[in-house]
Order: sequence, then C-alpha cells, then structure tokens
Amino acid sequence: MTKIPYKLPIIQKDLLVLEQNLKKMVGAKHPILYAAAEHLFSAGGKRIRPTIILLVALSTTKDINILPEHKRLAEIIEIIHTASLVHDDVVDECQIRRGVNTVHSTFSTKIAILAGDFLFAQSSWYLANLNNLEVVKTISKVITDFAEGEIRQGLTNFDETISIDNYIDKSFYKTASLIAAGCKGAAMLSETTTNIQNNFYLYGKHLGLAFQIIDDILDIIGSRSSLGKPAGSDLKNGNLTAPLIFALEEQPKLHYLINREFQKQDDINTAIEMIKDSHGIQKAYDLAQEHIQASLQALKRTNNNQAQEALAYISNYIINRLC
Repeated sequence: MTKIPYKLPIIQKDLLVLEQNLKKMVGAKHPILYAAAEHLFSAGGKRIRPTIILLVALSTTKDINILPEHKRLAEIIEIIHTASLVHDDVVDECQIRRGVNTVHSTFSTKIAILAGDFLFAQSSWYLANLNNLEVVKTISKVITDFAEGEIRQGLTNFDETISIDNYIDKSFYKTASLIAAGCKGAAMLSETTTNIQNNFYLYGKHLGLAFQIIDDILDIIGSRSSLGKPAGSDLKNGNLTAPLIFALEEQPKLHYLINREFQKQDDINTAIEMIKDSHGIQKAYDLAQEHIQASLQALKRTNNNQAQEALAYISNYIINRLC
C-alpha cells in the first residue's frame, strides 16, 4: 500500500485496523463474491479517503478523540469508493487496476457487477447502522452522484467540444462528491455546527477536484508502474480530461485524433506527446492549485488550528504527487 506522507502517527493504528476490517465487513457468504472482494482489497491503495475522514474526526472532536462511528464511516467511504471502481472498470473495459488484474478480467463481467452491487449494499447496511439520519442522507446521495457522473462521462466520450466547466462538473460527481460528503459526515458525527459541517464539505469538494485533476495529469505523464495501469487509459476510453482540453487550444491536430477515436496504433502516444508539447499540463496543474487553495480557505473558516495543521498534509500530498 502506498504510504501517505502525513506526520500524525496517532491514526496509523486506526488505518491498520481499517485494513483488517474491510475484508471482514464484506463478509460475503458466497465464495466467489468473497474472493472478488478480497481480490479488490488485497490490491491495496492509498486509502486517502479514510485518512481524510479520520483526520477530520481528529480535528472536530473534543479531546482530539476519534469515535467508533468515525472509524466505521471511514470504512464505509472506502467500501463505497471500491464498489465504484469495480463498476467503472467494467464500463471502461480496464484490464489492470493498482497493478493487478481487475475483477471482471479475473472472474467475469457478471461477477464484477454483482461484487460492486454487493459492496454498495454492504456499505448501505453499515451506514444505516450508524443511526444518524442526517449522515445517511449525506452519504447516500453520493451513490446517485456516481451514476450522474458515469452518465455524463458516457455522453461526452470523444467529444472535443467538452468545456472545462463540463469536466469539473463530471469530476465532482465521480470523485469529489464522496470526499466532500465524507468530510461533512465526519463533522456531523462530531456534532459540530452546520456552518463548520458546510466548510468541511467545501474542503472535501475542492480537495477531491484537485485530486482528480492531478490523477488526470498523471494519466498523461505517468508510467505503467507508477499508475498501476497503462498510461493514456483515459484517452483511449474517450475520457477527455483537463490536460487535453487545455492542449486543444494549441494543438488543432488533436481534434483529428479524437474524431477517429485514437483508432490507429500510435494515436495515443502521438496525443500524449502533443499534450506534453503544449501548456495543457501546466494549465491543468494551475487549476489543481486553485482548488487546493480553495480547500485550504474553507479549512481556515473552521477556526480549528488542529484541522488546518493536520489536513494541510493531505493537500500537500495531493499537489505533490507529480514530484
């Protein structure tokens, strides 16, 4: 599992327990479903979402105390995220995720869809057992947002007219919504004021958008070993992201490559080189920086020094993933 460079060993133990609990929580009685779920969680991941939840909890409770409900919420958020990845991989026909074969390529498309559905169902059950209706409402809305994001992405595949605003909206539904809702949910469990809850929501929203933009830059400039999947995977699937959208302003030939859906053998590599030769990557990075700054501004409005210090590490981690 890739380590996040934060300096808060107080949550290290909680993250280790979370890792063990994830497999216990899926608890599928059918051996195939259990094998699919175990395959997913064994592949690891950065666990950035539960880390953020635990840090928000740490920052909003009295006596800097993470409640059992916070720990369960962190686990729920990671299960929801993982379920969405299973379905995304089916839709995008991805063969590799986190350096290992995806569920549908290891088992079958049918098993992958069932495994994703099962994980969503399990997360809903554990969410209901938090016995906090407002948190349930906040987190359950995310599953609707996932569907909205997937539909928006499908409708704009290979659409060279997609705007940055369209891209940001889609990125919110697919990525930032879960982080934003998780941050707000953690603040709710801490019984903070509505104003503080909303500021943590904004923190998570902008942090999530920055995370997605950096992820999309890495899809262009990263290697297969660093990404855990082939570079240019998004382009190949027709998912046009910030670096390409900005590069289109300088590289008209990209329109031709998009229109023929990168069908020729070297089209993806050609597109990647054209993006690198433009200001697309720098402009995308600048956009990510704007969202990082917006997340930090929201954090400042919580008037919590502990929160600002702890969660600033996450902001720095996200923006420095390119280094």
